[in-house]
Amino acid sequence: MTTATGILLCGLAGVGLLVGGVYDWVRVRRLRRHGIRTTGTVVDNVRVQGSNDSGPTWAPIVAFPDQHGYRVEFTPSLRGVGLGLPTGRQVAVVYLPHNPQAARVLTRRHMTGPVVFLLAMGVLFLGLSVMIAATA
Repeated sequence: MTTATGILLCGLAGVGLLVGGVYDWVRVRRLRRHGIRTTGTVVDNVRVQGSNDSGPTWAPIVAFPDQHGYRVEFTPSLRGVGLGLPTGRQVAVVYLPHNPQAARVLTRRHMTGPVVFLLAMGVLFLGLSVMIAATA
């Protein structure tokens, strides 16, 4: 791989991740301001095979009634140590009226975790592209 290709790929990945992080940040702000808050129940924990060799993880399935009384189920996108939700637990949920499938668990970790991760990875890739350019 040439230096220019490395700079371009890392730069594009960084910009893409930053755009995704900003989009997710806007969505979280919209959920906080205009979202409908309700209570959901963790109905199950499903086994999800991770992409690495660390073994499977468990993903909670949260069910809640939307504003029309329909049952909606979703799985939080953020998983990891300290983010598990035991079956039967009542959790606060927030969703937009036109898209209840894109709900989030209303905790600081579940709301801002994906945003922070995307922004940090974007900055990391942009920094990597700058380092590649500086050493060339």
